[in-house]
Amino acid sequence: MRRGFTLIEVLVATAVFSIMAALAYGGLNSIARTRGDLAKQESDFAALMRAVGSLDRDLNSAVVRPVRGAAGQVLPALIGASDHIELTRLGFANPQAEPRSNLQRIFYELDASKFERGRYAVLDRAANSTPQVDDLNVKAEDFRLRYLDAGSGQWLDVWPPPQSKPEALPRAVQWRLRTQKHGEISGTVELVSAWPDKAAGLVVPLPPAPIGTPLPPLPPPPGGSR
Repeated sequence: MRRGFTLIEVLVATAVFSIMAALAYGGLNSIARTRGDLAKQESDFAALMRAVGSLDRDLNSAVVRPVRGAAGQVLPALIGASDHIELTRLGFANPQAEPRSNLQRIFYELDASKFERGRYAVLDRAANSTPQVDDLNVKAEDFRLRYLDAGSGQWLDVWPPPQSKPEALPRAVQWRLRTQKHGEISGTVELVSAWPDKAAGLVVPLPPAPIGTPLPPLPPPPGGSR
């Protein structure tokens, strides 16, 4: 006589399977959450590295180029406060070869908890010029800056110092960014004292030759004249 499973055996087997399935799901769910948290932390850290890398590159590319403000006033080549910096930088990419300068006016600031980078479409602004502001995806609690005066050798909280020229640049800029997730990160960037005119796009044309100046003679052909 063939026997099957009793109702009690089926219920016990179902209960054991349910417990094992619940344990397996809990383990998989914990692994998925951990992997998601790690991916989020990796993304946040990558955004922080991109932000501070962009700040360092812009400071390294600072040039002596004052600009005109919206009201026509002269703005220094670098304007710095303890929590804000604005400067003219070299290296504005021009992949389409547009008839424009390779210089760009940019700034960094902390708006509430967002670390932001702004840029102006032109150097010398019109009355309606507004910057385009990009969120660098870094949640921060504090952003501080200091500026090294080459003349006095002192660190200042504001740039430029009194009685200095608009073209003056600090010897170095020190920044400190305290983030919500990764603690405090800081750096010091030594500014380039002067870019060559050609590198800054300020190519000085050669003076024209006086009228009647004879052209230089052609070089002789290889092997001498025939």
